[in-house]
Amino acid sequence: MNTPFPASTEAELKALDALLLGQGQDRWDTFYAQRARPCEFFGGAPDESLDAWLQSGVLKAGRALDLGCGNGRNAIHLARAGFVVEGLDYSPTAIAWAQERALEAQAQAQARLTWHCQSVLDFKAAPGSYDLVYDSGCFHHIAPHRRPQYIAAVGTLLKPGGWFGLTCFRPEGGSGYSDAEVYQHRSLGGGLGFTEDQLREHWSGSLQIHSIRPMTEPAPDSGLFGKSFLWTLWAQRA
Repeated sequence: MNTPFPASTEAELKALDALLLGQGQDRWDTFYAQRARPCEFFGGAPDESLDAWLQSGVLKAGRALDLGCGNGRNAIHLARAGFVVEGLDYSPTAIAWAQERALEAQAQAQARLTWHCQSVLDFKAAPGSYDLVYDSGCFHHIAPHRRPQYIAAVGTLLKPGGWFGLTCFRPEGGSGYSDAEVYQHRSLGGGLGFTEDQLREHWSGSLQIHSIRPMTEPAPDSGLFGKSFLWTLWAQRA
C-alpha cells in the first residue's frame, strides 16, 4: 500500500491534500445538485451485490454504516431489510436528497435511518460499532496518500466478525491514472480503477476477503443497479 509520496504527519497529509484540485465539498454538491443528469446510480435501485448478499442469508440484520451514501439508495435498502443504518456523505446536497428519499420509504425503514454530513476520514465512532460497513463508490475517490487511513478506519469500525462490502471501479471504469499520476495531474480524474491484485493487496492486511467479482448487469426491470466496469468485494473482520 505504498504511495508515491508517503506522509507520516497530518501536516504532510494536508499538504498532499492541497495538491489535488477540485476534490472538496463544492465538487460533490454540484454533482448531486444535477439530479436530472443521466446517471444510473441517481435512481433508487440498490446494488445487485448488496441485494445478493442480503438474499444469501449471510448478512444478519444489525447496525450498518453506508460510506459515501449519496442519495441513500443502499442505506434505505438496508433499512428495509431490518438494519439500523447510518448514511455518511461529504455533500450536504447528497444528504438532503437522501433525507427526502427516506421520507418516501416505508415508515418502519425511515425510523431506522440516520444521516451524517461529514468526510469519511473525519467520522468518529466507537471501535467495533458496526456489523456491516458498506462502500459503493467512495473508495475509488480516496487519494492514495489517504488510502491507508481509510482502510484502517473501516477495520476499526467493524465489530469482530463484521462484514465489509465494496463497489469500486475496475481499471476500465476508472480514470486510468496510476497513484503517481494522481499527483502529476493534481486530480483523481473522476475516480481510480483497481486490478483484482491491487484490491487484494489493499484489503487483505486487515480483513479476510471472501470474494471479488465483476458486478453483474441486472435486467432493466430488476429494480437493482449493476455495471460490469465495477468490482464487488466482500470481506470480513476476523
